[in-house]
Amino acid sequence: MISYPIIYSRQSIIFRDKLISLFAVLIGIVIIFPVIYCVLIALKTRVELTVVPPGILPENFLNFSNFRTVFEIVPMMRFILNSFIVASIGSVMRVSFAVLAAYAFTYFKFPGRTVLFGIVLGTMMIPADTMIVSNYLTILRLNMLDNYFALCVTSLVGASQMFILRQNMKSIPLSYRDAAFIDGCGDLRYLTKMVIPFTSPVIMIILVQSFISFWNAYLWPLLITNRLEMRTVQIGVAMLTNPYDINFNVVLAAVTIILIPSFILFIFLRIFVVRGIESGALNG
Repeated sequence: MISYPIIYSRQSIIFRDKLISLFAVLIGIVIIFPVIYCVLIALKTRVELTVVPPGILPENFLNFSNFRTVFEIVPMMRFILNSFIVASIGSVMRVSFAVLAAYAFTYFKFPGRTVLFGIVLGTMMIPADTMIVSNYLTILRLNMLDNYFALCVTSLVGASQMFILRQNMKSIPLSYRDAAFIDGCGDLRYLTKMVIPFTSPVIMIILVQSFISFWNAYLWPLLITNRLEMRTVQIGVAMLTNPYDINFNVVLAAVTIILIPSFILFIFLRIFVVRGIESGALNG
């Protein structure tokens, strides 16, 4: 039986691309709509929120009274600073540990490497909430309550980040390392000059994900912080509510404020991710 190749016309290819683009735009709108709606509610007054049926757009797009109320009720600027310090320290250290561990599991041959790697991956199946009590008791015995390092120390090592980086490093040909070592290059120099630039897109993605993870942490900072000046932004949002009266306009205004740093970081590091991919393609 003779099979004939299917030849697509130019019109069908254009139609298919437009259909895929339209579908992608619709998916993007569905994903981004909650964020847009959050901003719109933050610009509304409390009376507008009680109107039935509720309107989507606020009557005045320059109504920033809810944002001012946030800073009047809680010291949000202090909370933002605390979260920024914790997220910066935690994300940088998590990425650093992940890079070093991934390099060791990729290039170093030592007894029990496979078993140890399996044990590390096995920790991904342990729910983080099951370790909260033991971690809290450890921090309490070390007298580290109300401490920036204590806010992130329990999440500095992540098996998933190490696994992703290891898989990416394994795509680098071993001949590169052999040639570099023949020229007198050591492990530290090879890591900084070759491996990190090659894996920079993955590193940047993990950095953004780690920053957002530390930024959005709520339960752990709530447990180990007693002083008001050491609280983080997620706790600050919770402080805007009470059992008797919840002003959703003010709460969503606070949510809008704490979303800004994450968006800025994502936009800024996205440039470096694209540059890393382009440079990798050119080097190839």
